[in-house]
Amino acid sequence: MRDFKYFRPRTLKEALSILTQERAKVLAGGTDLLVKMKDGLLRPESVMDISFLEELKFIREEEGMVTIGALATHSMLERSPIINTKAPHLAEASRSIGSPQIRNVATIGGNIVNASPAGDSLPPLYTLEAELLLESEKGSRIVAIEEFFTGPGQSIIEPHELLTAIRFKAPRGELLTFFQKLGQRKALAISKVSVAFLATCAADKKFLRKVRIALGAVAPTVIRAREVESFLENGSINEEMVDLAAKLCSEEARPISDIRSTLVYRKKVTGELLKRGLSQFIEGVIS
Repeated sequence: MRDFKYFRPRTLKEALSILTQERAKVLAGGTDLLVKMKDGLLRPESVMDISFLEELKFIREEEGMVTIGALATHSMLERSPIINTKAPHLAEASRSIGSPQIRNVATIGGNIVNASPAGDSLPPLYTLEAELLLESEKGSRIVAIEEFFTGPGQSIIEPHELLTAIRFKAPRGELLTFFQKLGQRKALAISKVSVAFLATCAADKKFLRKVRIALGAVAPTVIRAREVESFLENGSINEEMVDLAAKLCSEEARPISDIRSTLVYRKKVTGELLKRGLSQFIEGVIS
């Protein structure tokens, strides 16, 4: 790595001032940025290390809204009583990321800003219809997560802006959630395909309500499987319905072939992951 200017702000105000003056790359946990710098994929002139900003390390629920600081680590998310109660599939996704050592330093904000369609925290956040708080010295703006990404590694965040928080309405009612992923190995692997699912039970526990499904690594960005959502809405879970939903899900996926997998395989696996997740509900919560 070549020499670069290094900044370590102690407050958010100081960090935003640095971003105004310098086109600095932001280092949070460093699990993506430092690897890219070491491999020569990025050669920034300056780096701003925000890992000391304690004011961005929190998870809280207030008045029906869950807010997560951008520097909350995946370890914090997987252990949080709030996340495990209000968004269990986000805790599940965080638990699947890397090793314990990586989860102890890698942040949800970094996972989002990295803008990889294979980012494991993103599909659950899509199903939660999360909003992102972007701040700069000029002010702040709130962006829906589906509007944030423009392509692989690309987003609408400006060089002078910092992602400071993620928030979503806490789902109400009895939740049905899951996060399924397939990688090259069982652990420490980038997702080839991932599926996040969120729904609530009707009062009689026989039908699904507010179904939301998000697919990772099968398009230039994470996508919602809206046709499958509509198909499952107000329906009961049985083997026939699960099979049809899996077929629809495979058709909605828009993957490419690359070094990690083929288009045909990804489409098939997308449906199979949805089927695997839904099958756990056939006998149990809904009957």
